[in-house]
Amino acid sequence: MGAEKNEILLESGTNEIEVMEFTISNVLYGINVAKVLEIMLCEPVKFMPHTHPAVEGIFKPRDLVITVINLPKYLGVENNQLNPKDIFIVTSFNNMSIAFRVHTVVGIRRISWTDIQKPDKTISSGDDSVATGIAQCGDDLVTILDFEKIVAEIAPESSIQISEIDSLGPRERDSSAILIAEDSILLSRMIKDSLIKAGYTNLTMFSNGRDLWEHLLGIKERNRIDEEAALIITDIEMPQMDGHRLTKLVKDDFELKRIPLIIFSSLITDEMRIKGKELGANEQMSKPEIGHLVSVMDNLLARSR
Repeated sequence: MGAEKNEILLESGTNEIEVMEFTISNVLYGINVAKVLEIMLCEPVKFMPHTHPAVEGIFKPRDLVITVINLPKYLGVENNQLNPKDIFIVTSFNNMSIAFRVHTVVGIRRISWTDIQKPDKTISSGDDSVATGIAQCGDDLVTILDFEKIVAEIAPESSIQISEIDSLGPRERDSSAILIAEDSILLSRMIKDSLIKAGYTNLTMFSNGRDLWEHLLGIKERNRIDEEAALIITDIEMPQMDGHRLTKLVKDDFELKRIPLIIFSSLITDEMRIKGKELGANEQMSKPEIGHLVSVMDNLLARSR
């Protein structure tokens, strides 16, 4: 256990990601290896009626019933016919296990988050975007897909539910300065709407950890930490700088480390909790538990006042 933990901790805060490359109609796409449970040859799938058109149905490897999403069909690829040589990428995030049908799996590459750029608005606009980044993997450009957005569109009930805020009861307005790093356009909007409904009115959104970090350095230089950074909320997966690297930078800084920091991610597992704890995160929780996030924010801010 000790050696295993040390291996985990050596990976913490390095701002690196392992990308699994796969193809759909010979186009390269990528997924964070941290989301992948298993790669397997496709299996027969039981059709389920009244589902999203991209949902093939379910299958049951071992004792777990898993929903299968036809990724070529979801992406609007003309060649979305089922092929016995297709691959299932079985994933785990947001406390769910889902299999995505793809055509081939190419392999895994380890790169820096700085090698992943946000798509510009000519190919990525508003909530319709399904790409969170374009990665330079060697000589190849790989489109990193927003799997959280894909699942949220197919099964909205599995994503952030603003209605959870109602269960918290009457709330007062709070002008504490909240800094939030989230790269998904859809989830960023949902988080912002939920927190505003919860009474938090002073929110500053960033699409990656680097931009939030540079904002913090500016606040620090102006001696405005207490006024402009009451609490930080960060995703883990983000272009340019991931949430673990951001956490390490904040908690290694003598002046900034007192700012409460919450990791709010679809990737919270036992291993990720070890990483986040060692890096100094005050709290960690899994999306889409927005009501829980608000309660934790309330507690951390009350303790820091």
